[in-house]
Amino acid sequence: MGIAVAGPQVQWSRAAEEARRAIGAAGEQALLRLLRWGGVPQVSHVAAESDAYGYDIEAVRSLTERAHLEVKSTTDPTRLVIHLTRHEYEVMATDPEWYLAAVLMGRDANALNVATVSRRWLHSAVPADKAKEGRWESVRLEVPGYAITPGLATGAWRLLPDALVPSQPVWGLQSPVPLPV
Repeated sequence: MGIAVAGPQVQWSRAAEEARRAIGAAGEQALLRLLRWGGVPQVSHVAAESDAYGYDIEAVRSLTERAHLEVKSTTDPTRLVIHLTRHEYEVMATDPEWYLAAVLMGRDANALNVATVSRRWLHSAVPADKAKEGRWESVRLEVPGYAITPGLATGAWRLLPDALVPSQPVWGLQSPVPLPV
């Protein structure tokens, strides 16, 4: 008598993958619009050129004020789940101008909320390579509310004025004291 071994269930489909990519692209476009409406003088969609940058959008206000924004988009207001590539993480680790922007998308392709995910939390959450023969290439992370700061801000620069930041309650944002980005 054979022993039945249950393997992992793969829940992938071409349609789901295409929908995920469409949500990601819509989030990038929505954030580009918000940054331009917010008066950021130079906004470039670098992901349209290449994935080699390790981020999606470059926003520049002056020679000393710039942000490299990796955009993660979702339609789920109850939890923020992101997929981070090794390349995105390595760029974050070496680029002090890199920030992760989370965008909640509505059905009309507009942003319902924008938030910043803590770099410190991201660094603590990614897996460690345990042997030189093995290395992670992408990771799925469920971001806790305490690691998310409402709005889009770098250390000293709020990229989006508060009046422009969509504010639908999401992702368990509850921390009264924002975690350092």
